[in-house]
Amino acid sequence: MGSTQFGNFHDFCRDSTLPICNLLSDKHSQSGPWDNSDNCQLKGISLSNGKRLGNLGSILLCAIAILTSLYLLYRSERKRAAVGRREMQVFLLCYIVISICEIFSVGEFPLDSTVRIAFTAIHIGFIIATTWILMLNAIVGYQLLDDGTPLSLALVVGSAAILLVGTGYIALDTGLHWTGYWDSSYDLPKNRHIALYVLYQLAPLVFLVVYFVLEAILVIKVLGERRPMLYLAAAAILFAAGQVFNYVVSRYICDGTNGKIDGALFETLFTLLAVVVNWAFWSSITEDDWPSVPPNQFP
Repeated sequence: MGSTQFGNFHDFCRDSTLPICNLLSDKHSQSGPWDNSDNCQLKGISLSNGKRLGNLGSILLCAIAILTSLYLLYRSERKRAAVGRREMQVFLLCYIVISICEIFSVGEFPLDSTVRIAFTAIHIGFIIATTWILMLNAIVGYQLLDDGTPLSLALVVGSAAILLVGTGYIALDTGLHWTGYWDSSYDLPKNRHIALYVLYQLAPLVFLVVYFVLEAILVIKVLGERRPMLYLAAAAILFAAGQVFNYVVSRYICDGTNGKIDGALFETLFTLLAVVVNWAFWSSITEDDWPSVPPNQFP
């Protein structure tokens, strides 16, 4: 076989704190990734019986993300005439679930391995479902269907649920070895998982790019405005910055702080900021003084 790196998480798990690494480790101990001697070891906070609490900054930021999202849900509810209000609220609810799961999948608690794997599977499943919902939010802006109706919400939630259940099952089967079908992920090349690579790494990226393109077309060609693009561009830059910290800079942060923190903290922070700015973008294009898009009419 060739030496292709497609589907290989080994370097990512060596240099970063990613939830998927909880599934691909062949040593599911209660100490999380601290038993990986190949990377900078997160020291965290020492607890009793040799256990540790790590990524405390990420845990606290996830709590802030949950509170912030609840506030944005409230603000969205007050925008009664806004296009895509319910669909945006569904996105925010999914982001809250991601933040809750991230506390236990990226934040390092001394959990039982099965509990950690369960949180990780839900986390990964909701990542792809939430980015899918965000992409559909862009489509909702074109008003091909009346937004907020049972049909619109059923299409959004139903299609996302299919992705959530499918991805979640693969993740659980990988981590808990239900069928043994994915056990080759633990063989050489180590930590290679094609299905989760596509679902966890590539698909969300495609959904986000499509979202950005659709929203840019909506703002520039339909609304004929430029100001909302500042919000959209800022959200994209913030999200990208978080990924750079998580995938590229993380190892250097960990080494430089002697294992106190790594790039996961900044990924959580910049993702939260991206969500807030994206909400501001949506709010700006649903103000009463913008022209509306006629139903069933493309720009």
